[in-house]
Amino acid sequence: MLRFDDVWLDYQHPSGPRDAAPIEVLRDISFEIPAGGFRWLTGASGAGKTSLLKIMYLAQLPSGGKVNLLGTDIAGLPRRDSALLRRRIGVVYQDFRLLGHLSAYDNVALPMRLGHRGEDHVRADVEEILQWVGLATKMHCRPAEMSGGEQQRVAIARAVVSRPKLFLADEPTGNLDDEQAERLMVLITALSRLGTTVVVATHNLRLVGRYPAPVLAIEHGRLVRNG
Repeated sequence: MLRFDDVWLDYQHPSGPRDAAPIEVLRDISFEIPAGGFRWLTGASGAGKTSLLKIMYLAQLPSGGKVNLLGTDIAGLPRRDSALLRRRIGVVYQDFRLLGHLSAYDNVALPMRLGHRGEDHVRADVEEILQWVGLATKMHCRPAEMSGGEQQRVAIARAVVSRPKLFLADEPTGNLDDEQAERLMVLITALSRLGTTVVVATHNLRLVGRYPAPVLAIEHGRLVRNG
């Protein structure tokens, strides 16, 4: 379950004067997504989608309001508990955030190893998901040896390999062709059916139309549609 109650976020520009007024990023955001729910997150560039996702994956604390992630109130959460909660969240970032010195296999295996899974289990799951995203022949390549679309598929595989309880994706189909985007959506909808809560930010309204689900629409930092 994911719930926001009257959440707002202000941002103080680091290079601005100390007495400058903070920039309003999000304001009066309230919604609830049940366990296993799927939501599209839409809005123009700069509307606040990425800031909202950052709060969801604990990279940013809100300036006010209450956020409950997977049954946990994140206000005042100790660092150790935050780290444990993050392990239950799979994230696909716009810039992929792959580790350049690791192979595709090791990038995908990382969250499972951090969770102290046995190597036999790691190998079976990582090889299966890389096969599924069409990268079985690339598993020993490093990010610099792969195309942008291939890197994106590695990032997606890494986000889902541990079967997270919350899956967040920021424009996950941006570097994928139509066939790969369709494969990704099959995977995402399967995750939701298995009980993972899913939020996907996208500009691709055609994709939203092909896979109908409730929409969270953001305009100028405010939620203008919920459903």
